[in-house]
Amino acid sequence: MASSENKKCGVCNGSLTNQATFTAACSHSFHFTCIRNTFANNANHLPVCPLCQPISNTINVLPNNVYKASSLLEQEPLQFSDDEPLLEASPSSSSSSSTVGLQKVTIKAIPERPAVSASESVPQFTVLIGLKAPPLSNDFRAPIDLVTVLDVSGSMSGEKLSLVKRAMHFVIDQLGPRDRLSVVSFSSRAQRVFRLRGMTESGRRDAKLAVDSLWATGGTSIGEGLKKGSRVLGERRYKNPVASIIFLSDGCDTCYGGYGGPRMTETVVPVHSFGFGTDHDAVTLHAISDASGGTFSFIGSYEMVQGAFASCIGGLLSVVTRGLRLTLRSASDGVVMKSIPSGRYTSEITDHGSKALIHVGDLYADEEKEFLINLSVPTEETEGTTSLLDIVCSYMDAASNESVEIESVEIRRVKTVSPSDMKVKLEVDRQRNRLRAAESIAEAQKKAETGDLTGARDLLAKGRTDIVASSSAKAGDVLCVWLEEDMRETERRMGSAEQYQQEGRAYALSGISSHGAQRATTKGETVAGAGPVERFSRDRSCRYNPYSTRSMALMVVKSDQLSNNTNGTIDQKEN
Repeated sequence: MASSENKKCGVCNGSLTNQATFTAACSHSFHFTCIRNTFANNANHLPVCPLCQPISNTINVLPNNVYKASSLLEQEPLQFSDDEPLLEASPSSSSSSSTVGLQKVTIKAIPERPAVSASESVPQFTVLIGLKAPPLSNDFRAPIDLVTVLDVSGSMSGEKLSLVKRAMHFVIDQLGPRDRLSVVSFSSRAQRVFRLRGMTESGRRDAKLAVDSLWATGGTSIGEGLKKGSRVLGERRYKNPVASIIFLSDGCDTCYGGYGGPRMTETVVPVHSFGFGTDHDAVTLHAISDASGGTFSFIGSYEMVQGAFASCIGGLLSVVTRGLRLTLRSASDGVVMKSIPSGRYTSEITDHGSKALIHVGDLYADEEKEFLINLSVPTEETEGTTSLLDIVCSYMDAASNESVEIESVEIRRVKTVSPSDMKVKLEVDRQRNRLRAAESIAEAQKKAETGDLTGARDLLAKGRTDIVASSSAKAGDVLCVWLEEDMRETERRMGSAEQYQQEGRAYALSGISSHGAQRATTKGETVAGAGPVERFSRDRSCRYNPYSTRSMALMVVKSDQLSNNTNGTIDQKEN
């Protein structure tokens, strides 16, 4: 293979050294000016490689049926510091009158039992700490820098790429002038096709042009796609308060043999990954999201991609609380924190169990998180109360103001405990069931990876039995009903080795991601985002999800309405 210094332009045969170049997805390279002129002279203005044309016979065409070469190609700089400056907030939205009504995060602290005998020492006692983000106030939310990294390998040709383009148009239309978007595509190599720009009217128009210029060819380099998307955000000059990557792929990495290419976990922002269809690398995509603090969704049906994107951006466009963390302190001598099963959120216990910290991060509007704190309770010489924990919740609100909320929790110490005081609170029991379900699915997925599908199904069946027998499930708790049904569906998709390969693995991993983050993900044929309902139905068409928010639900409804208002015809020409 010729070195980079000896490479020649595929149009003029001149040296490519020290000149702006463009490399097509087929790996042929050209001077930027040469390929631009070639596109401009093309009678149909179609993006084709002069050495192996036509790469694509047709692409989605705008109403005037003409693409300008300058819109199709964007010269890629050595460093992605060419992002558009941030748009200042309008005086009306930044005035004190528009932020004075912003609500606070609410905190609750519930001990598993209200009273403990004064003479009793309890080595394992649980306190539930619950958080709920405030609702959107006059759509006042933090603007976002969003990078979409899209797989355009050969397997994405035809209907799949057409549906992704339509979904991207929907995403673009939901972004406001203060939001910024960049588009990266990848096949055998990755390319930034649209720099980070504000979604003004002209920004949205040019972003759609860039998306419509994509065509499918070549292999799949997941690592290169993630690396380039991360660079766009890592090298930007300006920063919006919220940043995220949406990453979509339908296949396995064909360039590095899987997860061994460029480091895929070195991302500075959450990566929300989407496995498209039945042939994607669910393990890699889940690992990327889990390491970065994002979520992994499994899109089982191609037509669901717009709804899946809608659910995700419904959350991202409703961030009202940033950088939230909980600081816990023991409030009495002898109260020692033992463990905090916090899922994906990092937690640490220090000072011999007297201090703890939980890093929660950003919250969507109306989003709820609940954590169980396992601690020990000492004996007391006299009756009265024992203070267990002092809780400090600190965060930045939507107006970038620092806020601090304080809560505490205590229990009564009595001589004799009544039968009613011996009962575990249902709120604590249902969270134990949530953790039990998450652990069962994770352990079952590990067994399935070894080929022990029978052991995986048995483990899930036992977990379901335990949940059904719990006090909260017997009380008709809707979360417990949903958890049992979710585990049953995970078990069903592990019916055979072939079924597990096609859908069971991705379904289980999307469930693990959802439970770990307490955030809705798209799973199989169900788009996340439907809000809580008063009564849960076992009908699979019911889209109840305990982790979804109002903003996610409204965005999914908006997507559905838009799809229903069209004639339903998707351009299925080769892309």
